[in-house]
Amino acid sequence: MIRTLLRIGWLNLARDRVAQAMTFILPISFFSIFAMIFGGTGRGETASLPVAVVDEDRSGVSARLIRALEKERGLRIVLTAKSPGAANGAPEVTLDRARAEQMVRDGDLSVALVVPAGFDSSFGRFDGRGRPVLMLTDPSDPVAPQVAAGLMQKAAMTSAPDVLARNGLVLFDRYSGGLTPKQRQASESWMKLLRARADAESAADARGDTAMNATDRGDGFAGLVTIEERKVVGGKKTNGMVSFYAAGIAVMFLLFSASAAGGSLLDEVESGTLDRVLTTRVGMTGLLAGKWLSLIRLGVLQIVVMFLWATFVFKLDLWTHLPGFAVMTLATAATAASFGLVLATACKTRQQLSGISTIVILTISALGGSMFPRFLMSETMQKIGLVSFNAWALDGFVKVFWRDARMVELLPQLGVLAAWTVGLLIIARLLARRWEMS
Repeated sequence: MIRTLLRIGWLNLARDRVAQAMTFILPISFFSIFAMIFGGTGRGETASLPVAVVDEDRSGVSARLIRALEKERGLRIVLTAKSPGAANGAPEVTLDRARAEQMVRDGDLSVALVVPAGFDSSFGRFDGRGRPVLMLTDPSDPVAPQVAAGLMQKAAMTSAPDVLARNGLVLFDRYSGGLTPKQRQASESWMKLLRARADAESAADARGDTAMNATDRGDGFAGLVTIEERKVVGGKKTNGMVSFYAAGIAVMFLLFSASAAGGSLLDEVESGTLDRVLTTRVGMTGLLAGKWLSLIRLGVLQIVVMFLWATFVFKLDLWTHLPGFAVMTLATAATAASFGLVLATACKTRQQLSGISTIVILTISALGGSMFPRFLMSETMQKIGLVSFNAWALDGFVKVFWRDARMVELLPQLGVLAAWTVGLLIIARLLARRWEMS
């Protein structure tokens, strides 16, 4: 009897492709997505952090510091960018402070470093009174400033050892009563050795020789360079990132609601109601349009309720962002409604719809950022996430509530969501033809 039950259970699993996908494909998909997010690509490498660097000092010391930063594998230094409004193919120009700040404000990167004029004369003073390096940050990514600051200290220590040694000897000479002739001679020899090594490293950089790497030059030294952090976005917001989590959860559950509500088509097929509707002037196109508008109404209501809860309970600033919120809510609800119709018209039964929608929605939600912020993912994973339309919806909500974007700045997100909506509606209409032909 037990053998018979085991055989029946196995045969049921073998015949049910949705159950097979839920049992094997969905867990593997989730594991792969989160392994790529948190574990790199399995090679033990950490994604490089893009950091804009502006050199206002333009001295030998600042140049050596930037070269040291470029050698850090944990950083991807950005020194040039296209001018605002420049045509495609236009050459990039050297970053200035205003352009670097705008890149952080727009979300192109999370950190920008500005090496101020006079940095060379105050570098390595050991008393904390030197000209500070200005760090422009986006506090929505709390990890990036810490990584950039730590690697900046390391680069400062390794970029100009001769300068540090000279300043250290000056302090020692000042507070120790003076150097003896033998100590002074030894220190001068040491200084020449350090200077020669720095020149050799500069020559190696020019040749592209990587034999002298950061490991050869030693470890960092905390606090060598004074860093002054300034938040360029979200500085006055008390709980701004609540909008991200509200949008992420709202969009994910909106997809579930749309797919479930779209399944009413399958109920009408089974009950025979659909055949009677097709004989009227409404037709399949009118029926799908009515279903789509009904799903949009449900989606708008669901998002509004979520954000009102966030406003009254978690102090989200909704009222000053109403225009952008309204536009993004309508666009997101329209796309989700189209998505629900595609799933409903592609499936044959409610059971099949439930299984397939769970697999697809959880997968695109993980890739699109509903479960983990995309701006904390690697650059590769962020690009992969753009294949899911909910990633564009979340980017739009973040722009509205965190970056205080103007309506015109939402055009990329709105355009992509509109394209998804039209494309999904066309697919749903084509899939629904099978009911007209039966």
